Amino acid sequence: MILSPAFYERDTVTVAKDLLGCLLVHRDGAGTTMGWIVEDEAYLRGDPAAHSFRGETKRNCVMFGPAGHAYIYRIYGLHLCVNVVTGEEGAGEAVLIRALEPAAGIDRMQVRRGIDDPVSLASGPGKLTQALGITMDLNGSSLLDGPLQVWSPGSLPGRRPEGMPGEVVQTTRVGITKAADLPLRFYLKGSRYVSRR
Repeated sequence: MILSPAFYERDTVTVAKDLLGCLLVHRDGAGTTMGWIVEDEAYLRGDPAAHSFRGETKRNCVMFGPAGHAYIYRIYGLHLCVNVVTGEEGAGEAVLIRALEPAAGIDRMQVRRGIDDPVSLASGPGKLTQALGITMDLNGSSLLDGPLQVWSPGSLPGRRPEGMPGEVVQTTRVGITKAADLPLRFYLKGSRYVSRR
């Protein structure tokens, strides 16, 4: 059910595609919330848009660590983004989780986000971290045995996200100015839950 270290140690673009349909799961004192990953973006070694581009720093050091850990950072001083570290150790590569289709703990997600519409609960990187109650305390945590995990697509028997199985759209990333032409964003074509088409 929980993805193995070998899953994350592969080529980052392959991991990004294979994460679609997997479940991002957060277990905390309030219970369990989870959603199917329906959109993500790859950030690679030598990529001017990646936090690792200028080398290792205190802020981005998790990206250079072993694969299968959460790299969490704050944007615009307000919102958190969650990434999974991928590739070989020292590569500085990761996959940004951009959108989820809520799967469990939806009532808690609605309270955290202050909205009822399930389609809008986690349709963006800052929205999904708020909906799942992900905090900076989880930066660097293992996705294998920590409170934040990624489960395989078949972990909820008889259930699957919209658009799966189906076509994966590969297109340019969102909200960046450097390397904006690289087709490193992936999403499930039939999903209503993506941040944008």
